Amino acid sequence: MTDQPTPPAADKPHPGAPTGAAEPTGAAKPKLVFTDPFAQQTSDDTDEAWGERSPARGLDWYLEQRPPHHGG
Repeated sequence: MTDQPTPPAADKPHPGAPTGAAEPTGAAKPKLVFTDPFAQQTSDDTDEAWGERSPARGLDWYLEQRPPHHGG
């Protein structure tokens, strides 16, 4: 046993109390990003996701094949 009295409970820091020294952090905390969720197209928001196949020929080909009596 020692001759020194034990310090009162008020002198001891409680668990989780700041110690005054900055603790090093390993990785930065992820930040919350508030953006418009509708600004990006999702994978199920495409024709292919709904089961439609992309056309074999482009729109330009169909416009070139338009008969003259349809105007244009």
